[in-house]
Amino acid sequence: MRPKAFLRPLVYLGLVTLAACGSNPPNPSATAPEPVPAAAPVPPIRIGLALGGGAVKGFAHIGVIKMLEANGFTPAVVAGTSAGSVVGALYASGMSAFDLQEKAVALDETRIRDLQLSSGGLLLGQKLEDYMNEQVGRKPLEQMAKPFVAVATRLEDGERTVFARGNTGQAVRASSSIPGVFQSVAIGKYHFVDGGITSPVPVDAARQLGADVVIAVDISNKARGKTPEHMLGALGQSIAIMGQKLGQAELARADIVIRPKVLDIGPADFTQRANAILEGEKAAMAAMPQIRERIAQRQAERATAARVAMQKEAEAQLQHCKDSRSRWQKLAGAAGLDDSCSKP
Repeated sequence: MRPKAFLRPLVYLGLVTLAACGSNPPNPSATAPEPVPAAAPVPPIRIGLALGGGAVKGFAHIGVIKMLEANGFTPAVVAGTSAGSVVGALYASGMSAFDLQEKAVALDETRIRDLQLSSGGLLLGQKLEDYMNEQVGRKPLEQMAKPFVAVATRLEDGERTVFARGNTGQAVRASSSIPGVFQSVAIGKYHFVDGGITSPVPVDAARQLGADVVIAVDISNKARGKTPEHMLGALGQSIAIMGQKLGQAELARADIVIRPKVLDIGPADFTQRANAILEGEKAAMAAMPQIRERIAQRQAERATAARVAMQKEAEAQLQHCKDSRSRWQKLAGAAGLDDSCSKP
C-alpha cells in the first residue's frame, strides 16, 4: 500500500477526533449550498429613434423607418420634434413603415391646414390636432403601442418641454407650431411653439425613454449662404439657426446620426413627399454598417457586464458557504477531505 493512501484515513480520523473536542460537534447533515443560478439571458438592445423637425422634409423619416424594419432593427421607443413628432406619433401608435407610406401618399394637405389670419400665425393648427387624433384612434400619449414623446418649446420662458402623457394630437400640434406660421398652443397656463427651437433632434428625450442606442434623423435646414425664397423657408432657417448650437451638442450624444439629402426640398412642397421618403431610405441604408457595429458593441458590453455580475455573485455565494461551515467541515476542507463548497 502506498504511504499516501495509508496516511489519508489517519488524517481524517485525527480531524474527526479534534473536531469532537471542540465546541462545535460534527454536523454531517449540514445543508449544502444552493447551486449558483445560470446567467439570465442578456436582454435585447433597445433602439431609440430621435426624429427631427423639417416640415415636408419629415417624410424622409418614413424611409428611414422602412429600412430599419427591413434590416431587423425595429425601434423600441420614439421621440419626435415638429415634423418628427407627426411621423413618430403615427409610428408609435402601432403603424408599420408601409402603413406610414400609404398615409403619406394618400394625405391631402388641406386636411391639416386651417388658414386663419391672426397676429399669432397664419394657421390655427386645430386641423392638424384633429387629424392626428383620428389617425391614432384617439389614444393618449401614454397608451401608444411604443413609448413616445413629443418635444415642444414653452413660449413664456423658452423651456424645452417633453410631452409624455395626455392628448396626442395636441402635443403634436404644439411640437409643430412654427412661430409665425402656426398660432401657439395653449396647454394649461402656458403656450407652446415648435420644439425645434430648443431640441431640433430630440436625442436626449429618446435616451430618457430608456433607449440603449439612439439613432437620430437630422433633416433640419442648414444655413448655406443662400437667402430662402419664401417666408416659410425663412422662418424654418431662422429656427434652425436659433437651435443650431443646442442641436449640435444634442446630436453629439446620439449613437448614430442619419442625414437624408433633403435640404433642397421646400418646407411646404408636398409634391416632393415620395422623393423625401426615397432619400430617407438611401441615408438609412448607407448608415446600416455603422448601426450594426454599434448595436453589436452594446450587446457585447452588456454580455460582459452580465458575466462579471454573475461571477461576483458566485464568489459571494462561495464565501458565504465557507463561512457558514461547521468546525468539522472547515478542518476537513483544509485537509482536502470536504468539497461541499464548490468553486464558482
